Amino acid sequence: MTDRGWDEDDTRPYFFLSYAHTPKAGARGAGDPNHWVRQLYRDLCEAVLQLTTVPDGVPVGFMDESMHQGELWADRLSDELASCRVFVPLYSPRYFNSVPCGQEWHAFTRRPVYPANLDSERTSGIVPVLWAPMSRYRLPKVAGELQFNHASFGPDYATEGLYALMKLSYFRSAYELAVHRLAARIVQVAEETVIPIGRRLEFNGLPSAFNVTAPTKQLRISVLAYHRGELPEERNPDYYGERRTDWHPYRPVGSPIAQHAVRLARQLGFQPTVHEFDDEVESIIDGNAEAPGLLLLDRWALRDPRRRELVRRFDRSDATWVSVLEPWNADDPECEEHAGELGELSDDALRITRRASRPSFLGATGPTGLHSLEDFDDALPRAAMKAKYAFEGRTRAEPEEPPPPRPSLRDAFRRGGGGYGPDGSGPDPFDEDQGQDPGGGQGGQGGQGGQAANGNGRGGQVANGRGAYGQGHGNGHDNGNRDDPYREHDPHRDDGDDPDDGMAPLGGRGNR
Repeated sequence: MTDRGWDEDDTRPYFFLSYAHTPKAGARGAGDPNHWVRQLYRDLCEAVLQLTTVPDGVPVGFMDESMHQGELWADRLSDELASCRVFVPLYSPRYFNSVPCGQEWHAFTRRPVYPANLDSERTSGIVPVLWAPMSRYRLPKVAGELQFNHASFGPDYATEGLYALMKLSYFRSAYELAVHRLAARIVQVAEETVIPIGRRLEFNGLPSAFNVTAPTKQLRISVLAYHRGELPEERNPDYYGERRTDWHPYRPVGSPIAQHAVRLARQLGFQPTVHEFDDEVESIIDGNAEAPGLLLLDRWALRDPRRRELVRRFDRSDATWVSVLEPWNADDPECEEHAGELGELSDDALRITRRASRPSFLGATGPTGLHSLEDFDDALPRAAMKAKYAFEGRTRAEPEEPPPPRPSLRDAFRRGGGGYGPDGSGPDPFDEDQGQDPGGGQGGQGGQGGQAANGNGRGGQVANGRGAYGQGHGNGHDNGNRDDPYREHDPHRDDGDDPDDGMAPLGGRGNR
């Protein structure tokens, strides 16, 4: 028995529908956009009932708007997440930016999952749904790790998402097919996994299972500067604060440079955070990039040998996803007095960064510094976008395995015993060490095993007397060898049944 009174597995809800609440449009009289989720929930419950033996009066599923008035919201969510058999998240851009949705995912995945049978391979109790197309978005790690073939729900579903299929009458039959297959998948997962009832967790204190912001929308702004307590004697403390991130190089104009950079970054669509470079540098050097970044560098800090060495190591790591900006106030008399000395320190510490900089991404005054707040305002958008592009290129998915090597015709000839080799039948036309012309004099020997040359060199195997694959006059046509194992694989072929290709429609060859 559990604290909710369940003592039979059959009484547990089959699924928990997890979705992001959509706010109403601002127009007067706008309808409730969550109506469509409620309709999907009702349709799924009906379909699951048709496929199971759930008794009358037992809840088939759960969504948060089905709660009775007066129940404590967080406690009810915790109960349902601890008892449901299958977790059904509705994928959308809004979903992965919702903290409550991430908490629901986290709560469900705290429960262990076991295959129901020894030979079963199913190890997840999650059945995701494409509420909106997600091909343009990068999924959080926990969602990207799921192996799920959305194409099995129909080509229109995989292309348009379930919301479009519901709302547009044109897709009515496609919606009905998708709901039927979704219900069948929920029942299948519930029967092929054993997920014990879990403990009730304190929902409001749970973390989100995924970052609510896409990595390329984040911008980590690092500041390398002094705070007032560590300044050299000849430096005016008015440009610094209690924290290193309080550095205010253009004082009295504007605000501390990190705060100013945050405002500019938000105008570009980023969600920036501010950090001290001393805390970030080791992670950057090790290549553990969480997001693109900006380094706001105070050249005065390069007088410190330890920090100067950190900047050198950063420079050698070639962390192209972190752009460097060097605010340098031309109206600051101390900066002007020490410009030569500090400029040399900067050039020495950032040699690779200087060499690799493209002119289109340099500051408004070039690599010598940003002499005014206006120069900084002009340079930051270019630097931020440069970091974003580099981060996207660095994190683009790599193939899990290298492509297989192309077949070697030389090895094939050797295995067949024809044409050349250690048996004295002829020189290896690919072996330059033999000192022979690969096109000369040995062509007639390649015909063993049914590969003899004809007058036109058909089959592309042996040329007419001028040496195998030498300077013969063969036209290379395939003479009926339809199953030639050495024919190059068509890179555009799409058989439509790849379980990892979640966005592809079913069947046929893909667009070229």
